[in-house]
Amino acid sequence: MAKVADKYLKVDPWAIIEEGFDPVRNRISESVFSLGNEYMGVRGYAEEGYSGDSLLGSYFNGLHEQLEIGNHYKGIIRSLRYMVNAADWLHTRLTVDGEQLDLARSKITGYSRILDFRSGTYRREFIWLLESGKELKLTFTRLVSMTHAHLGLQQVAFEPLNFSGEVEICTGLDFGIIHEERGQSMWRTLRSGVEGAVTAIMASTLTTGNKLFSGFVLQSSQELHTVKVERDRFIGQAFKLQLTQGKAVSYTKLAANCSDPDASRHEDALWAEGLELAAAASKLDEAQVFAAQSAYWNGVWETSDIRIEGDPENQQGIRFCIFQLHQTYHGDHPGYNIGAKGLTGEAYRGLAFWDTESYCLPFYLFNNPKAAKSLLEFRYKTLPEAMDRARDVDCEGACYPIATIDGTESCDLWQHSNLQLHVGTAVSYGIWHYVKNTGDRDFLYSKGAEMLIQISRFYASRGQWGQRSGEYGYFGVMGPDEFQLMVNNNCYINLMAKKLFEFTLEAVAGMKELVPEAYAALALKTRLRPEELTDWSSKAEHMRIPLDHESGVYEEHDGFFDMPHIDIHSIPVTDFPLYSNWSYDRLYRYDMIKQPDVLMFMFLYNGDFSREAKLANYEYYEPRCIHESSLSPSIHSILANEIGKYEEAYHFFEFATRLDLDNYNRNTREGLHTTSIAAAWMNIVYGFGGMRSDGECLSFRPTLPQRWSSYSFQVMYEGVLLGIAVDRENVSFTALRGGTAGIRVYGQLIKVDAAGTKLPLGEGMMA
Repeated sequence: MAKVADKYLKVDPWAIIEEGFDPVRNRISESVFSLGNEYMGVRGYAEEGYSGDSLLGSYFNGLHEQLEIGNHYKGIIRSLRYMVNAADWLHTRLTVDGEQLDLARSKITGYSRILDFRSGTYRREFIWLLESGKELKLTFTRLVSMTHAHLGLQQVAFEPLNFSGEVEICTGLDFGIIHEERGQSMWRTLRSGVEGAVTAIMASTLTTGNKLFSGFVLQSSQELHTVKVERDRFIGQAFKLQLTQGKAVSYTKLAANCSDPDASRHEDALWAEGLELAAAASKLDEAQVFAAQSAYWNGVWETSDIRIEGDPENQQGIRFCIFQLHQTYHGDHPGYNIGAKGLTGEAYRGLAFWDTESYCLPFYLFNNPKAAKSLLEFRYKTLPEAMDRARDVDCEGACYPIATIDGTESCDLWQHSNLQLHVGTAVSYGIWHYVKNTGDRDFLYSKGAEMLIQISRFYASRGQWGQRSGEYGYFGVMGPDEFQLMVNNNCYINLMAKKLFEFTLEAVAGMKELVPEAYAALALKTRLRPEELTDWSSKAEHMRIPLDHESGVYEEHDGFFDMPHIDIHSIPVTDFPLYSNWSYDRLYRYDMIKQPDVLMFMFLYNGDFSREAKLANYEYYEPRCIHESSLSPSIHSILANEIGKYEEAYHFFEFATRLDLDNYNRNTREGLHTTSIAAAWMNIVYGFGGMRSDGECLSFRPTLPQRWSSYSFQVMYEGVLLGIAVDRENVSFTALRGGTAGIRVYGQLIKVDAAGTKLPLGEGMMA
């Protein structure tokens, strides 16, 4: 992979630190220094106003706008929805002696910013060198509360170094910020005003009627004499602080944000709810808020930390990944999902893809099972929309969308939204994976089985029987490898559909035996017919799985082996990314693949395939993979490590944890690669840790990269927090809390308790 790091951040085990302001990298840093709490997210932009290149981004999970796109063919979407840039609750303007601060024009020195993983805060500081010769040290601190979903805090501190005087401040709430893709604000004001200590504004999106309340209160050691500032889509307060040379003074802004995507709900209800939240915030002091934030993150690191000795860059990288994953999602709001960029940018329009169940869910499953369940509950909540989509494409059951924010299909590329069938199998895999590793059959029988029945109906109605082979399969599709368009019998789709049918039949049979009354109610609700079960069994049994028996290589789709070959290493580096430099149709002419397809199902159902099968398929497909997807390298690294290609595995791993920190793909400025961040966690735990979660119990085959002296990680399994530590001689397993757990290590079944178990590092496992 011809990807080169752009290193400019200081290496630190517990923080991201930038020293010196670089306007060229500013958008990159805005993404990297993003904060979020699942409910809302904010990029690391300069709240005091910056006239240079910036994406001022403030996002709320679930808030969306709609765009009409005018397609007229049946089955192709006519409108799409996207996450909308919302209120800038950090809006600040600072003026001294008539000069307004703007990093694009003002003279500054000593600039630094830090994102602290342990406190969950983002801090910037620098010295403003005014034209008059005055020097003012400024410190901006912000957080998005992990314990109060609606709460954001901003603190601005001033220390005059060589003068006494005053600073003029205007702080407010701005709905006029631009949604970059549309080039305009997407909001109209419903109400604004000052009630008691609360300054507030409420607005709705232009077409969908999603509403957002934003309000704030101010705190300071100085008495504040404020003047209301109000204009279109903005309300704020102007005031002055008196400055004394050598002494620091600050003010704190506590903002309460409350969203409501229900257009039918009357605005009075949201206004009252928001005021109540803002009033509650006014009773907090900053010390309480900071302390609660630190306590939350201390709890996270106690259960989710990964420690690496001998590799400071990847130590920082993996903690950044874990930090961002917990910021993005922690399962407190079952109606939410994870967008490809999380809440850090507008790329991919804030939409969730199949990555959620295939890449993100494992992290939450073994770190926060509540969040894993919540992700699946989003799919249950949006089952009606999936059933509507199936009807749109002339099928039965439920067709889950390739890209969504609210359950409706929002991908306007028909070849993806109509041909990529693997989302439903990812959802069913997520249900299977979750239930298998948590034992939560209540979820399976109350919600999961209903989804499985409707997903199975879709795959039973979308496929056809080959007229010569007599086998069942899927025609005119696109698999995970998006460089193969309108193919027949994509091996990944077919195999995953076979697994879907088998799991659905198993779940239904178990439900019928164990909870017959619940089964009867479900059968009645879904109008399940016995002949459907027979049909699904037959289609699973006769599913076409393209395989060359002599070589043991699965054919990615019918005819793939006969496609023209291209040596991917012969492609000039100037041609990348190919989407930007090759005509679109040219991508589909070769046996070059974008990302793992056959290797992907070998990872998901790892125990179904022998080492020899994985080796044969890896050696065939890896040289053909161009890794145009950031999700690709981690799967290759995990499988390379399993088959003993340790150096190759580490090569693929090298940029996994630092993909965004070092801007390997040169697109961090658009937002973080949230699902790839989850893949980086898998790269360590499933890769070097050798964890597998698709077997009879959790199993491990740890290896140790030569560059590391040791590493450790934790996973939650069957209610037990397992601690795993690997060094050059031993592998240790300890039940840190929750009792005992049965696992396999190097194929040996062991019971792990609080006393722990130590085994020698497997022979040949020094990677």
